[in-house]
Amino acid sequence: MVEGGAAPSDKRLLVLGAGPAQLGLLEAAHDRGLHVIAVDRDPLASGFRLADRRAIVSVEDEPAIDRLASAERIDGVVAPGIDFPVAIGARVASRLGIAHPLDPQTAQVATSKLRQRERFVEAGVPHPRYRVCSTLAEATAAAAEFGLPCVIKAPDRQGQKGLGLVEDAGALAEAFDLARGLARSSVVLVEELVAGRELTVNAFSSGGRFHPLTVTDRVVAEPPAFGVALAHVWPSDLPPEELAAVVEVAEAAAAAVGVREGPTYTQVLVGEDGPRVGELAARLGGGHDAELCRAALGIDLNRLAVAAALGERLYDGAFVPDEQAGGACIRFLVPEPGVLESVEGIEQAERSSGVAWVRSYREPGHVFGPFRRGADRAGAVLAVGDSRKEAIARAERAAARIRFVTADAEALV
Repeated sequence: MVEGGAAPSDKRLLVLGAGPAQLGLLEAAHDRGLHVIAVDRDPLASGFRLADRRAIVSVEDEPAIDRLASAERIDGVVAPGIDFPVAIGARVASRLGIAHPLDPQTAQVATSKLRQRERFVEAGVPHPRYRVCSTLAEATAAAAEFGLPCVIKAPDRQGQKGLGLVEDAGALAEAFDLARGLARSSVVLVEELVAGRELTVNAFSSGGRFHPLTVTDRVVAEPPAFGVALAHVWPSDLPPEELAAVVEVAEAAAAAVGVREGPTYTQVLVGEDGPRVGELAARLGGGHDAELCRAALGIDLNRLAVAAALGERLYDGAFVPDEQAGGACIRFLVPEPGVLESVEGIEQAERSSGVAWVRSYREPGHVFGPFRRGADRAGAVLAVGDSRKEAIARAERAAARIRFVTADAEALV
């Protein structure tokens, strides 16, 4: 996969995040025998079991991460699955003078929805129309321009934080206040809603060459969990010519942002006017997209991301499938609100035909709120099959066997 073979076990990798979105990469780093330092503010983060050292630190605390990276004498740093620490990782690597797939300037653009869109405008990358709004009056004017429903989002958040679908004028003020309250800046984005399908292009760039790997259909929840994925399904059932256009705009987006090395995760909206880029992330997808890629194509995106973080040179054969399933599906598990008492049926689900793995994200005692964001999901199933249809059916059967037993949180007070 990499020239010169695997890295020696004395290489030290700093991983920003140890939650569900980082499990696949932590497993890949652990399997390589690297010395892994994992950072997460949650002392119960499930990925800590795969680390040699755990640091109970927020992935947004750049000074603390800087000190940790220096003290641990790291050889590489990576932020898989979540946006904000991508830029922190690039800056830390730059200050330490170690290899990193992104320079700080590119990483900063990649983690700002606003800066991305400015680059898309300059490069002619198709994307939803938007307006930057600092007042409710500006947001009201933008909504009138685009028509309802429209989308309001915080430009520097992810995971559906500050994201809202405004379906009537009476809901605009509340959605605007929520987005502005959660934004790190003083502005929000108001975007037109592109009616149609959502797809994800998982790709890897090496030496400036864009390698598209899996293009998946993104099955999303209805409001109030607007934008939250319920499943990723491969292969997409779009016609080949439309899929080619989706890949083309994803490649154009990566070029516009300036990504020449490392993974990209691009959400593409396909409406009546063709594909438009919703947003790009210069990282692995947070919904087990890399694990789906390995199950579908035999290409280990997590291992590739580890290699890139350590500055290892990748050869072209790393992006050629060495096996291929007929279909693959990630199916997320959504619990009832309440205090988690137990999880039942996981072993049954794991024994189901075609199931690669089942992941439960939370331990008993965790309190699930109403389903609103990706963080409210309780786990996931990965299944493969001889066809797309069979993979979906196998994932659904496995998911139906799993039960998250919860108690009323208020009743326990």
